Amino acid sequence: MKTKISILLLLVISMVACKTPEARKPVSHNSGSFINESIQRNKKLIKQEEDKILNIIHQDSTNNYLSSTNGFWYYYNTKVQTDSLLKPQFGDLVTFNYDIATLNGNSIYSKDEIGLREYVMDKENLFTGLRQALKLLKEGETATFLFPSHKAFGYYGDNDRIGRNTPIRSTITLNSIEKIENENQNNP
Repeated sequence: MKTKISILLLLVISMVACKTPEARKPVSHNSGSFINESIQRNKKLIKQEEDKILNIIHQDSTNNYLSSTNGFWYYYNTKVQTDSLLKPQFGDLVTFNYDIATLNGNSIYSKDEIGLREYVMDKENLFTGLRQALKLLKEGETATFLFPSHKAFGYYGDNDRIGRNTPIRSTITLNSIEKIENENQNNP
């Protein structure tokens, strides 16, 4: 009888030992509430900034503001009426001047402080709004742009004079556009 029990016990143990391991369940579940709360905070912040910008536009009766498809507003200080002039494209070398101010017009960085800038379109680092604004200008044009913070320096600011989540005003002059030959086009 002991041998039958021993064999039965050995058989049960071997069956249990051959069982495949089961995956452990996670100890905690992430509900995604932090991400959802962050999304709601950002939506609220963007709405507040856009309302502030729209209020400035509404009070400014001297300028004709345009709304960009990229999420900012602007008006031309100097507009070139010639249709033949091209706007900068990917890889073009542009020279430009710009300043940065608060939405109310208080200077943060003057054109003199920043100086004349050269930029190869979409191949160097500029804040998002400035990159997109340059694509709207023709050679010789000057425009003033109102950027919400997510198109300017965003959550971190510039770690100097521009604080976090700060919408800005910037007057940009596109001085020249130089077409640069793509190196890959010259090599067969």
